[in-house]
Amino acid sequence: MGEARRNIMDQDKIDLRDRPTDAFIENIRQRFPVETEVDRMLTRKMHMRNKGEVYAAHSLESLVDGLKGLIRANVGDDFTISNANWLTGGASKIQVAFDLAWKENGEAKQQKLVLRMEPTESVVETSRRREFDVLQALNGVVPVPPCNWVDAEAEFLPHPALVYGFASGVTKPSSLDSKQVTGIGLNYGPKLRGPLTSQFLEQMGTFHRLGGELADRLPSFDKAEVGSNLSALRQVNWWRRVWEEDRQQEEPLMAVTYDWLIANAPPLDHVSLVHGDCRAGNFLFDENTAKITAWLDWELATLGDRHQDLAWSMMDPYRHWNEEGTAELMSGMLPHDEYLEAYEKASGLTVDRRRLDYYRVLCSYLGVAICLGTGYRVARGAKTHQDIVVGWLAMISYPLMQQLEETLKEVI
Repeated sequence: MGEARRNIMDQDKIDLRDRPTDAFIENIRQRFPVETEVDRMLTRKMHMRNKGEVYAAHSLESLVDGLKGLIRANVGDDFTISNANWLTGGASKIQVAFDLAWKENGEAKQQKLVLRMEPTESVVETSRRREFDVLQALNGVVPVPPCNWVDAEAEFLPHPALVYGFASGVTKPSSLDSKQVTGIGLNYGPKLRGPLTSQFLEQMGTFHRLGGELADRLPSFDKAEVGSNLSALRQVNWWRRVWEEDRQQEEPLMAVTYDWLIANAPPLDHVSLVHGDCRAGNFLFDENTAKITAWLDWELATLGDRHQDLAWSMMDPYRHWNEEGTAELMSGMLPHDEYLEAYEKASGLTVDRRRLDYYRVLCSYLGVAICLGTGYRVARGAKTHQDIVVGWLAMISYPLMQQLEETLKEVI
């Protein structure tokens, strides 16, 4: 009897989130239904975690060898890779720039390309297949890097990866001496602010407005329907599932918020392509012309409600005060009401303040899930090359919890 009790106690000490069993994984899958491809990549993450894999640095040479296999499968043997080098930036993926020369139908071609590959685990676990689909679909719609090939199942490279065209530009003014992470408090300054704001809102409005038309070009995305709240429920369950897979301990506020989000999920009034991380710092621009050259980081894209992007772009970390100290600028662009009015004018879509409040809560909720759940778990398990960044994200979790609590109180 004593031995049996000790065995039970020992079992209770095992963290199933570090070494999840098949039963544990299946239980979470059934409780929190998500999109088909999201389910596939989250389930893959948990099965890999069960193997106990940690991050191992890959040499540049080994990644180039993997690239050769991927490119050979798509263009044949007549190509040359040169000038491969590591790229900085990107808080969650491994990136390598390189030059490719090849022949297509007898025509010589040359292009500067980027390999974008997952680490063992990322602070946001996402699908390279979905990222590939959305970049392909948006070609010619808004500025995005041209996307060439995807290694969705890691057939050639150590982890799932895609190859896309190198886009020129910067994410912040070169005069800005800032070490801040991921565009927080990014200040474009008076000269760039106006032209970048108008392009940002117009282009965001474009992919929001055309979501229904783009849906057929997105085979790895589950469809969204006007009049149904299923797309909202899938978003809530995505981040509730991530929280359940990665958290160290339960937080009552997360449970209360999840119940509220499920009970109040609004039916969709218009199908939009939602970027998922729409904000200052996630697009490139040319400083000389003040033109946006490419929208970046589409890995969290989904078909759903435009208010999610609006709410995320207006989150507290992406604001700063104007030069006069009289108003906070949303994503460093415009004061709150002017920002929403300018979006409506640029997009031709209305802003429903009640929907916006709902997605403010959801954005705060997913921010906590990412930072306090995944940020902690990935840093603790030595799963990524960005251990300092994910450790920092885990550190700021409790201010995000406070923001979630305050936002929930405002809207209830």
